[in-house]
Amino acid sequence: MPRSIRVDAVLVQAVIAGALSFAHLHDLAEAAGQTGWKAWAYPISVDLLLVAAWRRLRTARRDRSAWTWFVIALVASLGANIATAGLLDLKHVPAWLCIVVAGWPALAFLGGTLLVHAPAEPAAPAQVADEPAAPEVDVHRTDEPPPTPAPIPVPELTPAPTPTPAAAPAVPAALLDHARKIADAHRASTGSPMPADALSARLQLPAPMTDAIAAQLQLT
Repeated sequence: MPRSIRVDAVLVQAVIAGALSFAHLHDLAEAAGQTGWKAWAYPISVDLLLVAAWRRLRTARRDRSAWTWFVIALVASLGANIATAGLLDLKHVPAWLCIVVAGWPALAFLGGTLLVHAPAEPAAPAQVADEPAAPEVDVHRTDEPPPTPAPIPVPELTPAPTPTPAAAPAVPAALLDHARKIADAHRASTGSPMPADALSARLQLPAPMTDAIAAQLQLT
């Protein structure tokens, strides 16, 4: 089944505008002395230069030469449209216009050649993915003396407190008299003072109490 053709209003308008511009260029070239097939070739030359400049602008918008030739072709097309609108007597064309029309083929050939063989713009550099940064290396100069290490703080030593001798316990008088009697009985029977450990074993008292009694009785 044949594919249906979709009619676009913009396309129809472009065809009409192109046909009218083509006719105006043909009439102007014919009035300037270009008859026969030469009058039909002029509109094609102008439109082809306009299309070539436009194609160049699509790929290189910053190309000044492309803008220059685009403006030249546009002025040629618009000038023919305006001139054939009744502002110019096509039966008595001025001499300068005949010179311009006669020299147009060489100008159009030069513009088309420059547009076709113009160098293309360099491609944008591809974005390089972020690479991990190399680890920083700490470089030390060999001619510098090594840094002096900071002194280590030494905590102040506090002398340990001297233990205070415990006070001798108070000995009751009755217990002291009882211990003296035992010591005297030992001296009377043996003829020598009673040892302190013997007194401690006899009395069965804590060591501090026994020592206090032995110190008062002067026992060894």
